[in-house]
Amino acid sequence: MSNSSSISHFLLLALADTRQLQLLHFCLFLGISLAALLGNGLVIAAIACGHHLHSPMFFFLLNLALSDLGCILTTVPKAMHNSLWDTRTISYTGCAAQVLLFLFFIGAEFSLLTIMCYDRYVSICKPLHYGTLLGSRACAHMAAAAWASAFLNALMHTANTFSLPLCHGNALGQFFCEIPHILKLSCSHAKLRELGIIVVDACLVFGCFVFTVFSYVQIFRAVLRIPSEQGWHKAFSTCLPHLAVVSLFVSTSFFAYLKPPSISSPSLDLALSVLYSVVPPALNPLIYSLRNQELKAAVRTLMTGWFQLNCLPIFANHL
Repeated sequence: MSNSSSISHFLLLALADTRQLQLLHFCLFLGISLAALLGNGLVIAAIACGHHLHSPMFFFLLNLALSDLGCILTTVPKAMHNSLWDTRTISYTGCAAQVLLFLFFIGAEFSLLTIMCYDRYVSICKPLHYGTLLGSRACAHMAAAAWASAFLNALMHTANTFSLPLCHGNALGQFFCEIPHILKLSCSHAKLRELGIIVVDACLVFGCFVFTVFSYVQIFRAVLRIPSEQGWHKAFSTCLPHLAVVSLFVSTSFFAYLKPPSISSPSLDLALSVLYSVVPPALNPLIYSLRNQELKAAVRTLMTGWFQLNCLPIFANHL
């Protein structure tokens, strides 16, 4: 293949060699995706319907749930389709769309996690300025900036990557389209341009990570000065879920991209890619609902109301 114009499709990584394992992978992906859809859907519905949850923290959590749903719906359905029908192909335009959407939702998620860290910092360290610094207009602007910057970044990466000539085949070593694996197919020196953009993005991500660490140092110092045990519990109940989500997301993605080549293997790369692209969107709703009593109560009220509205009339008719 002399250039990318001759490529009509890509070959994704086969998840298994035998039919039984392919069906097992399909069932695992189906279970994870259903858990992510149910959990994030309940979080979105509970926050949207619960007027007492219309606060900055829950507003950003709703946006985070939307980005989690986007991540799952971008990568998992195609992987499930390939496992079920024993195929590896994805069209050229489908691959480009997958790269664009995955980078968009991942970028938005990281930006939102950073904003949520700022929300916790202001709430605990500067409570008297909370209404001023995080008013409804400021929250809307920050959320819009997170989504817009993520889209522009994803668009820039996608356009730059798919403008490169590809002459090393069309087989990708990943179960979804990802830029590092597409760059391996390029024979152009222009791929250094894309690598440069990735380095710039890595510096920005590292800057956000440093900001998060610094913020939590200040938060824990402020929490330790709270005299009451009830105040400690309230502060930790809002901070620990966010810290757990950030740690899961950052640690898996950092290790996936920065691990030494000596320990790299197809099975390890596949496991790490699932850990940072599929598992966090499924676990985030569980992590947040376990420690946040307000969200847990809102989800319980929502499910109880749905049951009374839809199931009780059916039972009454049978009786």
